[in-house]
Amino acid sequence: MGYSEWFEKHAKKHKKIVEKLQERGLDKEKILEYFCYDNMVKEEVDFCPLYAKNKKCHDMEKLNCYMCACPNFRFNDEGIDTIEDKVRYSLCAIDSPDGKAGVYGKKIHQNCSGCQVPHHKKYIEEHFDLEWKNMMQKCHYGS
Repeated sequence: MGYSEWFEKHAKKHKKIVEKLQERGLDKEKILEYFCYDNMVKEEVDFCPLYAKNKKCHDMEKLNCYMCACPNFRFNDEGIDTIEDKVRYSLCAIDSPDGKAGVYGKKIHQNCSGCQVPHHKKYIEEHFDLEWKNMMQKCHYGS
């Protein structure tokens, strides 16, 4: 599955959960609490493939899954550019020192596993939108 396909599928899953929580009358604070990893792994097992393995994508105590991506992540399924005969498909727009480029043969993909920025509640509150795609609107590189 390419980035674009994952992006669209994830946006639908996120929206469905948020709409369910809004129907229950939950406000922003309660919605963010609901998206804490410890709750999501029990309540929304299909939200993330790592939940089935009881694993976290980032090694942090208070992981919040509301963003489940980073607004600084950029991708293009056709490739962004070429570096030393390798095609780069994703990158970090802020060049975080906690991220790195993963080289897989002739492909370069951003590895964000060392970066925790979008999973802290304070960061999410600063970028909060009930519509996940609004928070992630700059992710499609070149669009």
